[in-house]
Amino acid sequence: MSGEFVFGWHAVEAVLKREPERLRQVWIQTGRQDKRVKSITDTLDSLGVRWKVVHRRELDERVSGVHQGIVAAVSESREWTEDDLLAQLAGSDKPPFLLVLDGVTDPHNLGACMRTADAVGVQAVIVPKDKSASLTPVARKVACGAAETVPFVRVTNLARFLRSLQDKGVWLIGTAGEANATLYQADFKGPVALVMGAEGKGMRRLTREHCDQLINIPMLGHVDSLNVSVATGVCLYEALRQRLG
Repeated sequence: MSGEFVFGWHAVEAVLKREPERLRQVWIQTGRQDKRVKSITDTLDSLGVRWKVVHRRELDERVSGVHQGIVAAVSESREWTEDDLLAQLAGSDKPPFLLVLDGVTDPHNLGACMRTADAVGVQAVIVPKDKSASLTPVARKVACGAAETVPFVRVTNLARFLRSLQDKGVWLIGTAGEANATLYQADFKGPVALVMGAEGKGMRRLTREHCDQLINIPMLGHVDSLNVSVATGVCLYEALRQRLG
């Protein structure tokens, strides 16, 4: 069966709620007869989507990862383009609030960043097409439905796209351990994009050069860095605190 697989209860429910037309078939592990299962199967019946109760072994063979007893075959999701995002920003009355991930390659980290991005109201997550994780089934499962709510934009030339954002008045704040300013000295209240670097390596040189401001996260213990998804969460919630204030 061509297309994609989505697994995990939150991820499948998000597709069912927001893009039910993408669902082609659903498999549910035998042994579950609770309200959550009944709610999903009743909705699938109303939509005319096929579903089947199967042994766990069949789910294990379809996907690699913790599927939680549910797997869905879906048609490929619509991919956002650079022009789509710029048009959306131009038509919105809200100041842009974006997340840029420069070379995050672990799908677990990508999924966690997507989940936090959804929680704080980020309007889009932007990544380079090359040397970056994509929205694999694992990333979607970790995102707990955020992959179906937050636009995910892969750009051919990240440096050029960052210039396009700057031309639109978006302030680019990048994270770097050697930065002089801290996270709490940055101004996130206006049109802003938070730029996070790759696991271990940080931002690439061109990406760093395009940032309007570099900041660091204060570290008082013995470790010298945070996991990129944790660091992203720390920065995004400081941004949200300022934007709500």
